[in-house]
Amino acid sequence: MNDLERELFWDLPDARHVIRVLVRLLVAIALGAVIGLERQREHKQAGVRTHMLVALGAALFTLVPLEAGMKVSDLSRIIQGVATGIGFLGAGTILKLSDTHEVKGLTTAASIWLTAAAGMAAGAGWIWPAAIGVALAWTILSVVHTMERWMKRRSDGRESKEQSIPSSKTKKPTDLNEEG
Repeated sequence: MNDLERELFWDLPDARHVIRVLVRLLVAIALGAVIGLERQREHKQAGVRTHMLVALGAALFTLVPLEAGMKVSDLSRIIQGVATGIGFLGAGTILKLSDTHEVKGLTTAASIWLTAAAGMAAGAGWIWPAAIGVALAWTILSVVHTMERWMKRRSDGRESKEQSIPSSKTKKPTDLNEEG
C-alpha cells in the first residue's frame, strides 16, 4: 500500500474531529426532519426525506469547504450557490392551477429554503441558531396554520349567519298579514 492510498483511505482524522463532523451532519438531518415531518403531516409533496436530504446536502456544501481549509470569509460564494440551487428546487414545488387561478406550494418552497439555511448553519457549526430557526419555523408552520384554520372557520360561520338573516327589504310573514 503506497502513501497516497493510506492518506486517502485509511488515515482518518482523530476521533474528536470525526465526531464533530458526524454531529454536525446528524443535527442537520434531524433539523430537516422536523420541518419535513410537519410538511408530510399536511400531505405536501416535499416531506420528511426531501427536507432531510436538503439539510444534509446544504450541511455538506458548507462543511466540506471548511474542512478543506477554505476561509470563512470565502464561504459566501458557497452560500450564494446553495441558495440559488435551493431556489430551483423550491420552484419545483410551486404549482399554478389554471382552473382555479390559484398558486400552491409557496409555503413548502419556503420551508425547503429554510431547511437549507438550517443545514448550512449546522454544517458550519452554528447548531443553536439552526435549532432556534427550525423551532421558529415549526411554530409558524404548525401553530400559525392552526390559527389560520380557526379564523377561517370563524369567518365562514359569520358569512353563513349573515346569509340566513333576512334583510329589511324582505317581507316578514307578519307584514304579509297586515297587508292582506
